Amino acid sequence: MTTSYYEVLDPRFARLFNGTAHVDKLYTGCRWAEGPAYFAAGRYVVWSDIPNDRMLRYDETDGSVSVFRQPAGNTNGNTTDRQGRLVSCEHGGRRVSRTEHDGTVITIADKWKGKRLNSPNDVVVKSDGSIWFTDPAYGIDSDYEGNKSESEIGACHVYRVDPSSGEVEAVITDMVRPNGLAFSLDESLLYVVDTGRTHGPQNPAHMRVFKVGNKGKLSGGEVFADSTVGFFDGFRLDTDGRIWTSAGDGIHCYDPDGTLIGKVRVPEVVANCVFGGPKRNILYICGTTSLYAVRLMVNGAKLY
Repeated sequence: MTTSYYEVLDPRFARLFNGTAHVDKLYTGCRWAEGPAYFAAGRYVVWSDIPNDRMLRYDETDGSVSVFRQPAGNTNGNTTDRQGRLVSCEHGGRRVSRTEHDGTVITIADKWKGKRLNSPNDVVVKSDGSIWFTDPAYGIDSDYEGNKSESEIGACHVYRVDPSSGEVEAVITDMVRPNGLAFSLDESLLYVVDTGRTHGPQNPAHMRVFKVGNKGKLSGGEVFADSTVGFFDGFRLDTDGRIWTSAGDGIHCYDPDGTLIGKVRVPEVVANCVFGGPKRNILYICGTTSLYAVRLMVNGAKLY
C-alpha cells in the first residue's frame, strides 16, 4: 500500500503512522542539511548546513528558525550527551567537539596515534560516557563541505573515546566510508553505515551490526541491510528497536529482524533524522535543502 507520504511494504508498518499526518516542510534554504539534534529542555532542534558553514535552530514552540552558530567548522553530525550538551563532528576543524552549557566549545578528539583525523561525520554517546564516532574523508575530499587535504591516517575508521582517559581507539578498521551509527536500546549492538559506494560501484552501500563487549570491544559485523535506494546515512531507533534511516527517497523503516517494512516519502534525498517533541513522536528529517517533520504513532528512543 502506498499513500502520498507512506509506503507499506510489510503489515507491521501500517500501525506506525497516521495516514492523515503530513510530512511538513519546516524550513528550506540549506545546501546540505545534516546532523539534527533535539534539545528537550528548550524544545528545539539544532542541525547543520555543511557547505554554508552554519548551524541552524528550529524552535518547535513558535516555528521560528535562527542561526545557531556561524562559522561552525563545517559541522556535520550532532548529538546530545547525558548532561544535555551538544556533541558535534566538525569537517573543517577535523575534530569532535562539545559545546558546554556556557557556550564554550572544547575539543573531544582531533587525532589518532598523533595523526589528524580525516573529517568526523557522525557521533553517538553511550550511557557510560564513551563517545563513538565515524571518520570518513568526505570533508577533506574537496572544499565543498570542508577543507581539501590529504588524509594523514590513510584510511577511514570508527573510533571510541574513553570516558575516563580521553584515549581515542579505533574500534572498526575494515570499512570504506563509515558514516551513520547508533546503539541498540540495550547497547549490546552497534549499527554502522558504510557509504563506500560514493567512491565506486564495487564498494558497499549498507548497514552492518556489531556485538558490543566489555570495554567497547566489538565482534561480528554482519550486514544488517543493504540500501535499496541511494545510500543510508544518519538514523535513529524507536522505543521498540526499529531503525528509521535516511535514504535516497526518504526515511526507510527496518524491523529489528532486518526487514524493510515501510517508508516515509520525502521529496529530497535525506541525510539524517532525529526524534523530538515532548513525547518524542515527531521525526525531524534533514533533506538536502530543507528540514521536514512528521508525527508518527511511535516514540523515539531516548538519546544520550
